[in-house]
Amino acid sequence: MSHEDDEAPARLRWARMRFAIIGQLLASPPPPGEVGARIAELAKTPWRHPTTGDVLHLSAKTIERMYYAVRGELDPIRALERKAPKHTGTHPSVTPELGEAIEEQYREHPGWSYQLHYDNLLVVARTLPGITTMPAYATVRRFMKHHGFYRRKRRRGKGGDDDPMPRETRSFEVAHVNALWHYDFHEGRRTVVTPSGERKKPYLFGMLDDCSRVCCHAQWYLDPENTETLVHGFSQGIQKRGVPRASLSDRGGAMTAGETVGGHENLSIVQYLTLARSPEQNAKQEHFWTRIEGRLMPMLEGEPELTLDLLNTATQAWIEQEYHRTIHGELGKTPLERYLEGPDVGRPSPSSEELRRAFRMELTRTQRRSDGTVTVEGVRFEVPSAYRTLNQLRLRVARWDLSSVNLVDPRNSAHLAVLYPLDKIKNSDRKRRVLSEIASPPAPSPRPAGIAPLLRELMAEYAATGLPPAYLPKNTASIPDEEESE
Repeated sequence: MSHEDDEAPARLRWARMRFAIIGQLLASPPPPGEVGARIAELAKTPWRHPTTGDVLHLSAKTIERMYYAVRGELDPIRALERKAPKHTGTHPSVTPELGEAIEEQYREHPGWSYQLHYDNLLVVARTLPGITTMPAYATVRRFMKHHGFYRRKRRRGKGGDDDPMPRETRSFEVAHVNALWHYDFHEGRRTVVTPSGERKKPYLFGMLDDCSRVCCHAQWYLDPENTETLVHGFSQGIQKRGVPRASLSDRGGAMTAGETVGGHENLSIVQYLTLARSPEQNAKQEHFWTRIEGRLMPMLEGEPELTLDLLNTATQAWIEQEYHRTIHGELGKTPLERYLEGPDVGRPSPSSEELRRAFRMELTRTQRRSDGTVTVEGVRFEVPSAYRTLNQLRLRVARWDLSSVNLVDPRNSAHLAVLYPLDKIKNSDRKRRVLSEIASPPAPSPRPAGIAPLLRELMAEYAATGLPPAYLPKNTASIPDEEESE
């Protein structure tokens, strides 16, 4: 039998064998009176069993029945297929009561194996009415699979909650190079020797292009997953391959940090995060880790003193010389060939300084007018006198590097100046520059002229009301009495 015959379902293989037997009778119908002789000859002919390949003989009665069954059919092969039983898909051995018990038990324990479900159902079935014999294990398993009762892994979040609402899983692949990058961290299984003689576990940061599976950058670090390491590796990937259109990662603290989010926004990279407790969405990156541990690391087993520098050198060589040049099972070509074919939607990499400024988070701080400083993460920075009139300052900050912060325009995020930490010792030299005027206001009058316009208007309006005086003046001379004046 050919490979195609092995892949065909059993019912089709049986139909093909039966059609091969009676096909010559259909192609050259025997004249009346000779049908029996022709069928007897076919009964003596050996045939090959469609499943096992053994020698098979069919009786004349069987061949005769097949011949008359399909003689008037338009599609003889379909008529010769095995007919599906009437109870197919109905599970008659599983009563409605047992089916409800299976569903309830699965709802409470979706992580149990089929065998564990069946063993517990043996006990539950004793209490159910109308069940005299329990169906076989294969029947119960077939019933559960038919209804979608597959074993589910129990995942717990930070608060101990069960799985979120289940969603379908679909494989995906973008059609353009540099349209989507995957990135993640991987904890190494082997320790490395540090310059101080300590042994530490390294952490690998890796980035993959979704379309071509090219590794944009991979580097081992001694620091665990943090934002500074992520930005360091991400920036090198951009300098190697260009700026991607989008990225996909899990919801780790480094991936959701303000510097990472700000870098994506400043470089116009769409940031996608996997659903909570759904690592399978980043499966391409997870599969890359298996290649690292299964292919690269075994070739370093003979090195007794593995250092971080040696590990990174070996990793880069393996990626560029083997991984990128080995045919990928899904692509049917090497990742490097797929990457060079395109189409490529990436953009040129900015300069190193622009990348450094991009991966920073923006925040607003109030300037202290008393000494022209602003405080960020407990560190005071001096503001150039040219910006002393600004009350609210928009800053870009990398929390792991407070040697300087960037002052940007809040209207368009354009870079204005670099602010450095306050140096009180340097400022103690008593040298102070004369501040130039920001604008040229009119010279003040030496003395105000008369009553202010508003007060003059109020006095005129009050006088026009005709009301009697609201006060009596106090004179020093007494007013004469009327009787005395007479």
